[in-house]
This record gives sequence, structure tokens and C-alpha cells, in this order.
Amino acid sequence: MATGKSKGYGFVSFYNKLDAENAIVHMGGQWLGGRQIRTNWATRKPPAPKSTQENNTKQLRFEDVVNQSSPKNCTVYCGGIASGLTDQLMRQTFSPFGQIMEIRVFPEKGYSFVRFSTHESAAHAIVSVNGTTIEGHVVKCYWGKESPDMTKNFQQVSPPQ
Repeated sequence: MATGKSKGYGFVSFYNKLDAENAIVHMGGQWLGGRQIRTNWATRKPPAPKSTQENNTKQLRFEDVVNQSSPKNCTVYCGGIASGLTDQLMRQTFSPFGQIMEIRVFPEKGYSFVRFSTHESAAHAIVSVNGTTIEGHVVKCYWGKESPDMTKNFQQVSPPQ
């Protein structure tokens, strides 16, 4: 919401450091618009702690994840990859967790589905990959829904609770 009122501060950039130092020394305490001004070097806010900046999700536990879906469900949804999403990237990312039966990628939408041979492999993949960075993007992983015919239309998504 814009109020049109000044927040009472501003920033000035200088081409060389000497000019900036002179402005800080000579302009500090001057009056501007009925107020005495303070001058100082601009500082950046410290970055947010890595745990909240990079991973807005709490660490998932295998025991919780494995019980969130039917034991027959072996499909993992992986989303949040805005660029660089390929079948090969998903295979490379998920193959350490078990035998992959099928991968479907939707690069234009930034997500993919990976179907494992076992429910436990899929659960391990969700726990291990969720919240990690792939191609510079923090990803979210959770269970995909499987239809009765697991080779068709298994790409429906079940959002996390």
C-alpha cells in the first residue's frame, strides 16, 4: 500500500570513495526539510540463516513419510525446478534411492514424477531430496497419486498435508 509519505531516509551513490567520505563528514548534521540529517555508510542486512533461506521445509522423517501414502504407491512428485529439468537430471538425482520404473518430466511446468519399484525407495527419495537444491532451485518432493493402472495417468499430484 502506497501512502505517499516519506520513510525519512534515502541513499546516495558516488563514483569514488573520497566523494562519499566527504559527503558523510560535511552533510552530517545539516538541516533538510526541517529535519537534521544523519549520514553514514549504507550496510546490507545479514543474509537469513541458511536453514530458513534455503529450506523452508522442516526435515522429513522416513517413518512419517512412508506412512503418508498407500504401500502400493511408489510415485514421487518433484517440483520447483524452473529451468534445466530433464529426464537425465531426474534419473541422476533419484537413482541412488532404488530402481526407477518410470520418469515423466514436465519442463514447461517445472515438475516431474518418478515411479520406483518399491514404496520404501520412493519414501527414501522424498525424505532425501525434498528441500535440496537442483539446478539452483529448492525443490519440494511428496507422494504422487497412482491410478489403479499404474502405467497410465499416474502423474496426478497429492499436495502435502
